Amino acid sequence: MTMGFSHAARLQGTPRRHDILSHGPVRAHPATEVFAQVPDPRDPRGVRHSLSGILAVAAAAVAAGAGSLVAIGEWVADAGQDALQRLGIGADRRRPSESTIRRTLAGLDADDLDRRLGAWAALRVGTVQGWQVIAVDGKSMRGAAVEGVRPHLLSALAHADRAVLGQLAVPDKGSEIPALKDLLEPMDLTGTVITADALHCQRDTASWLTRRGADYVMTVKGNQPRLRDRLKNLPWATVPGSSVVDTGHGRRIRRTVKAVEVPAWVHWPGAAQVLQVRRTRTVNGRKRIEVVYAICSVPMTQAQPRVVASWIQGHWGIENSLHWVRDVTFDEDRHQLRVGNGPQVMACLRNTAITLLRLAGWSCIAAGLRHHGRDPARPIDLLTAP
Repeated sequence: MTMGFSHAARLQGTPRRHDILSHGPVRAHPATEVFAQVPDPRDPRGVRHSLSGILAVAAAAVAAGAGSLVAIGEWVADAGQDALQRLGIGADRRRPSESTIRRTLAGLDADDLDRRLGAWAALRVGTVQGWQVIAVDGKSMRGAAVEGVRPHLLSALAHADRAVLGQLAVPDKGSEIPALKDLLEPMDLTGTVITADALHCQRDTASWLTRRGADYVMTVKGNQPRLRDRLKNLPWATVPGSSVVDTGHGRRIRRTVKAVEVPAWVHWPGAAQVLQVRRTRTVNGRKRIEVVYAICSVPMTQAQPRVVASWIQGHWGIENSLHWVRDVTFDEDRHQLRVGNGPQVMACLRNTAITLLRLAGWSCIAAGLRHHGRDPARPIDLLTAP
């Protein structure tokens, strides 16, 4: 199922397929075909390896567990000639060196690469209870800081498959607010639900999303103090709620959600319901309570409070599904690549590896990397599968 489909089609269960870049008919194709479409910024004189071949070997190496350019170079050096040929490195050519790969990746238009791979991933993602739900969240790359400035990346992630649908470099976290539109602009948002944290709880953002045919769920915190105080003072004690309890690893978490139709005094673009989500976490007898308020543009008749609460919880999961994986599994925060667009391109390749593994059914990315690292044919199969 693809990026977006109309409300009528959603209710009928008949999605419309779109290319989120061209909005035209598309067909499923392997990731290696995406690499073949990326513009090559290099001077053609003296070019020994095709750009698509270099991108393919780099992506295969990352899917096999290579976390740095040095590790990518080692994977290429160890791979058999037959494996490299499948990725577009001819038998009559020398293998691309680590320095060649480094220079090539640093010179790419990283945002363009992100958009192309996001469009490719969008053709493969599923739905959550019949809805296409996309989380938007940002992350800084600590190890790639230059003069104290860390590259900051804003990402779009599908809730259903945890596939990365887009990524955009922004100057800092505060720049995420206008960048959300730039990140989502190429996508067909019709019928999608966008989840975002309190930073993006902005009237202008809500208005832009509804004009594009999207719905939204936004948490409300201190940057909207008047709205938050009014939501907090609603008579929640008289509102019936529903609870679910999760246990495991010595923890007990109860989530209770309550919702009401949006009050008349909430003049918020497209708003249909407001929610209170109470999270009670008990560990070793110690109880901690967190209460979050949210505003949602989907009417209760189409999405019950428990469904919206699952979207909010799913958004929080982006930390574990993407940021934590890149930080811990790929050790991204200690990588010190700082040349050109190299940091963002490497993050894009990591996102692609995560997406490929999740779509292949791997819930544990570390285990998936180990599996594909034991046989060079396995990551190549991932990249070349339609």
